Amino acid sequence: MTLANTNKNVPVKPKKTWPRIINNSVFWPALSLFLLIIANGVFDPGFLTVEIKNGHLFGSLIDIANRASPIALLALGMTLVIATGGIDLSVGAVVAIAGATSAYLISIVQIESLLSIVAITLLVAGIAGAWNGLLVIYIGIQPIIATLMLMVAGRGVAQLITDGQVLTFNFPAFEFIGNGYLLGIPTPVIIVLIMYGLTAWLMKATSLGLFIASVGGNPKASHYLGLNEKFTKMFVYAFCGICAGLAGMILAADIKGADANNAGLWSELDAILAVVIGGTALIGGKFYLWSTLIGVLLLQTITTTILTNGIPAQFTFVIKSVVVVLVMLLLSAKFRQSVKGLLKKGAQDAD
Repeated sequence: MTLANTNKNVPVKPKKTWPRIINNSVFWPALSLFLLIIANGVFDPGFLTVEIKNGHLFGSLIDIANRASPIALLALGMTLVIATGGIDLSVGAVVAIAGATSAYLISIVQIESLLSIVAITLLVAGIAGAWNGLLVIYIGIQPIIATLMLMVAGRGVAQLITDGQVLTFNFPAFEFIGNGYLLGIPTPVIIVLIMYGLTAWLMKATSLGLFIASVGGNPKASHYLGLNEKFTKMFVYAFCGICAGLAGMILAADIKGADANNAGLWSELDAILAVVIGGTALIGGKFYLWSTLIGVLLLQTITTTILTNGIPAQFTFVIKSVVVVLVMLLLSAKFRQSVKGLLKKGAQDAD
C-alpha cells in the first residue's frame, strides 16, 4: 500500500514580503533617514541640490557624507567589537593618538614619505586597539572597564605627544586625506566606502564573519566547536583601533594639525549609537555593516538639520536623543505589535 501525497493539489500560499521588509534591520533607519532628508528638502529646496564646482561635487548631501566619515569609520570597527559581545569606549582617545602621531611624524620627525606616515600611524592605532584586546581576552577585564582605561589614559598620551599644544603642519600630500577630492568625491567619503566594501567582502568571503557572529552569540558553543575565540576578539579590537587611526588622520589632515584635547572627543558615543540604530544588538551575535552606515548618516543629518535651521547648538544632543529613541522604538517588533494592537482596538471601538 502506497501513501498518496494528499498535499500535492493544495495551493501554496505565497509568502508575504511586506512583514519581512518592515522587520528588516535596514528598513526603519533607512526610512527615518529618507523622511528626514525629504523634510529638509521641503523647508529648504537647496538642501537636495548637488552641483559640480571646479570639478568637485558640492551640496548639503555631500557635506553630510563628508562630515560623517570619521564617525562612520569608528562605527565600522565598533560594529565588529559589539558583535563579539564587547564594546570599545577608547576610540575617541585613539583618534587623538593617531592625529597626534601623524602630526608629530610630519612636523617634528619631518618624515617626507606619506606611505610611512600612514603606516606608522595605523600601526600605533592598531597596537592601541590590540592593547584593549589583551586586557579583555588574556587579563579577563570587562570590556567596558578595559577600554575605559585607554579612554582616559589615551588622551593623556596624545597630549604628551603634542606637548599639550595644537601641533600644526604643512604637508599637502597628507592633507589630501582630509580635504582632497577623488573623481569629484571627497577623499574621506572614498575611504569610508572602500573600508566598508572591503570589510563586507571579508565577512562574506571568509569564515571570519561567521566566527564573529558565533563568538558573540554563543561563546561556550563556539569554544566547544573549536573556534579560535581569542584570535577573533583580538582581531576585532585591533581592527577597531585601525579604523580609529584612519578617522584620526582624516580629522588631523582636515585642520592641518593635531588637537589632542578635542580630537574625537565623545565620538565613541555617536559610534555606539550608530551601531545600535543599525540593528546590531549590544549583547553580540548578528551584525549589520551597511545598516550601521545608515545610522551614521542619520545622526549626521540630524546634526546638519539642527545647525542649518538656526536651532541653538545646545539642543543638538536633546533632539538627537529623541530621534534615536523613536528609531529604536520602531526597530522593536514588540513595540510595533503593541501599537498595531492599540490601533486595531481603537478601530473596533469606533465601529
